[in-house]
Amino acid sequence: MASSIQRFSALAGSQLRRQTLTRGFRTASATNAAQAMTMPAMSPTMTEGGIAAWKFKEGESFSAGDVLLEVETDKAQIDVEAPEDGVLAKIIVPEGAKGVAVGTRIAVLAEQGDDLATLEMPAEDAKLEAKKEEITPEQSTKQQHTAQTKPPTVEASAESTPAASHNHPDPKRPQHPSPSVMNLLKTHKLEASQIAGTGPKGRLLKGDILAHLGRINKAAPGELSARLTKYSKLDLSNIKPAAPKPKPAAAAPPPEKEAVKPAPPKESELAMPVNFASVSRVQEKLQNTLGVRVPLSTFINKATAAANAALPPAKSAPTQDELFNDLLGLPNSPRKASRGNFTPTITPLPRKGVQAVEFGPSTEQPDIFDVLIGAAPTRGVAARTKPKGPQEGILAGGENLLTLKVPADEEERARVFLGRVKGLLEERAGELVL
Repeated sequence: MASSIQRFSALAGSQLRRQTLTRGFRTASATNAAQAMTMPAMSPTMTEGGIAAWKFKEGESFSAGDVLLEVETDKAQIDVEAPEDGVLAKIIVPEGAKGVAVGTRIAVLAEQGDDLATLEMPAEDAKLEAKKEEITPEQSTKQQHTAQTKPPTVEASAESTPAASHNHPDPKRPQHPSPSVMNLLKTHKLEASQIAGTGPKGRLLKGDILAHLGRINKAAPGELSARLTKYSKLDLSNIKPAAPKPKPAAAAPPPEKEAVKPAPPKESELAMPVNFASVSRVQEKLQNTLGVRVPLSTFINKATAAANAALPPAKSAPTQDELFNDLLGLPNSPRKASRGNFTPTITPLPRKGVQAVEFGPSTEQPDIFDVLIGAAPTRGVAARTKPKGPQEGILAGGENLLTLKVPADEEERARVFLGRVKGLLEERAGELVL
């Protein structure tokens, strides 16, 4: 499919180029007179071009399909083929010429077998030949270069002269009207040279013909051309640069925030009464049996250590595993018990006439527990009995008060701890020395 489209496009392009070149070659019906070859239009928008090279010399014959010359446009170099057999009688525009307008006579062609010496040349050949002899190829190239480098002249005001002189068609440079213009000219039997064109470089436009026929306002094409000429270049003379925007004032630094001190944790104070009567009986029994005096501080220290073991777990924030199990609806394993670090304060309740016991450095005999296990004696707190006032020391045979200050979240564990200490000292004092 693609190859078929390519062959069709190539065939159509070849036929179009051949028809275009045929129109350029023939300016009259086939006769014994020579025929003028004009500069062909290689595209619908081409207005001028250059001759890169002639492939044949004057007097040489060529066949249909031979490349006669190379035409140079602003985009590419294109080969111009001969549509039929013939002879290159005369070259009017030499190689290297630039800016040759489309339709300009560039050569004279003759049929094969014609006598070039007696061949009748077209009427304009004499003038063109004289001009060719006066202008050499080097001078022609120099003139073209000068024309390209010469700055454009200032055009007249479009408002004062809507149909300026530069818009009139130049008879020396024929224009190629559009199909709509050609249709109007043919329909109304008009000549393009009779109507002034208002298009670029004097090109004849459809509006010019309609104005000539009276179908539209005759001034409309000139006004439109003047407007296009006026706004073809952007006038920046009245533009002024904008004033720079004022810089915003530097913002004041934000005030430094005072460090917020964390609030101290709330504490709870717990109290529980305790009686040391059971401890006193165990002390007397050991004294009478073994002759060993076990201080009260030993019972208190051992009861405190035993009560701190395996306390209920403390309240704390849930762990990541527990939160994940809650999301999945899975049961969480119970938290394991932990060891506490509580130390109670023992205060005697008011009572008159009773000896009080206070804590002091141990100066008594070694602890029986240390003796039994063979350990070194510990330097703990020993009870020392002294006659005290009604509110001084620990009452060995009366009521005392166990107090404990703990954080609010440790209150439950502290209650369990105090209950264990009370139970050991009042009900199982003998187990503390075994």
